[in-house]
Amino acid sequence: MTLALPTRRDESWRYSDLEAVASVWPVPAAEVIEVLAGQSIARVIVQDAAIDAVAIRDFQVILREGATATFHVLNVGGQLGRVTIDVTCHEGAHFELGAAMLGGGDQTLEIVTVLNHIEPNATSNQVVRSVLGGRATGSYLGKVAVARNAQKTDASQSVKAMLLSRTATANAKPELEIFADDVKCAHGATVGELDANALFYLASRGIAPPQAKAILLRAFIGSVFEGIADVAERERVEAVAQAALERML
Repeated sequence: MTLALPTRRDESWRYSDLEAVASVWPVPAAEVIEVLAGQSIARVIVQDAAIDAVAIRDFQVILREGATATFHVLNVGGQLGRVTIDVTCHEGAHFELGAAMLGGGDQTLEIVTVLNHIEPNATSNQVVRSVLGGRATGSYLGKVAVARNAQKTDASQSVKAMLLSRTATANAKPELEIFADDVKCAHGATVGELDANALFYLASRGIAPPQAKAILLRAFIGSVFEGIADVAERERVEAVAQAALERML
C-alpha cells in the first residue's frame, strides 16, 4: 500500500518543502539496522546530493540490551536534504548522534530523530549544529519518548544554529514525552549569529573577514565530528563540511 503524501499537519513534515517531497514520493522504505545485545556500531552519513536534487534518507535503528550505536551525520546537499533516524533503545542501550546541517541559497535541510526508550537504564545523547545562509531553511525535530517502565533513562539534546543572513531560517524543536518517573532528560536549543566581538578580535590580528568567519564556523561545528574514530573518514567529512562553508561565505 502506498503511503499518503505528507502534509503540514504531520509535525515531522511541518517545515519541509512538500513540493519537492511530492516529486519523489513514495520514497524507499527505511534502512533497518539492528544491533544485537552487547554489540556496537558506528555509522557516518554524508548527504551531499546535487544542489537541484531531492534526497530523503530514512533509518530505523534497534538497539538490543546493552548495545551501542554512534551516528555522525553531515547534511549539506540537495534542494531538499532530509535525514530521519528512528531509534528503539532496549535495556542498557546507548545511542549517540553528532550532526551538522550546512545550507545556503534556497535549500531546505532537515534532520528528524525519534528516540524510543522502552526499557530501563538506556541512555542517549544528541548534538546538532546548523549553519544557514541565503534563504535556506534548516530544521531539527527531535523527539525523546520514555515509556512507563523505562526507569533510569538518561537522554540529552543540544541544538544550536548559526544564521549568516537575516533571510535564513532555523527551526529547532527538541521534544520530551516522558511516562516514567525516575529519569534524567534535558534539552536545549539556541539560534544566533556570529559573535561580532570575536570577528573584531580576529580582524585586529590581521585576519580578513571571510577567513575570520570560516575560522569561527569551523570551531562551531568542529566538535560534532571529533568522535569519528577512523581518521581518514573524519578528514573526509570535515573536507565536505569545509567546502560547504566556503560556498556559503
